[in-house]
Amino acid sequence: MYEVIRKRLLIDGDGAGDDRRINLLVKSFIKWCNSGSQEEGYSQYQRMLSTLSQCEFSMGKTLLVYDMNLREMENYEKIYKEIECSIAGAHEKIAECKKQILQAKRIRKNRQEYDALAKVIQHHPDRHETLKELEALGKELEHLSHIKESVEDKLELRRKQFHVLLSTIHELQQTLENDDKLSEVEEAQESAMEADPKP
Repeated sequence: MYEVIRKRLLIDGDGAGDDRRINLLVKSFIKWCNSGSQEEGYSQYQRMLSTLSQCEFSMGKTLLVYDMNLREMENYEKIYKEIECSIAGAHEKIAECKKQILQAKRIRKNRQEYDALAKVIQHHPDRHETLKELEALGKELEHLSHIKESVEDKLELRRKQFHVLLSTIHELQQTLENDDKLSEVEEAQESAMEADPKP
């Protein structure tokens, strides 16, 4: 049974019975040619017309199915191209999304670094306070410089005064030594005069 159906499908195309109708049309034509009476010929003629109509209908149906298949193929090609374009667009979107993900990761990393730096900065005084402290330290340094200059001036004055004092002491010592020598000379002269009285 399966083999018979398979053979009929192979012979008959899509199984619409066109081959059988043509065979019936040929048989009807032969009967119409061999018909004896007018009524029988008219009946065979009507059958041939009916079979021709069925064949034309089947042929028209086949043409419509063929046209429909062509349109479907064009439609499938169009859909295939659209799908290819959609796939290409999806690949581009995926590539763009990957770039955006990398950029988002970079921004997140930068933000984390900024937060860490901000925490470190918060432990230090702000610029205004630092400038105030620097200004105060500058004033204190200037004051200490004035004090240093004043102390150095006093020290230089004391050095000069000490030098003058040492010079005065040295001169006084020389004077005292000279006085001592003069006293000794005078005493010697007096002793000599007393030892040697005048006649």
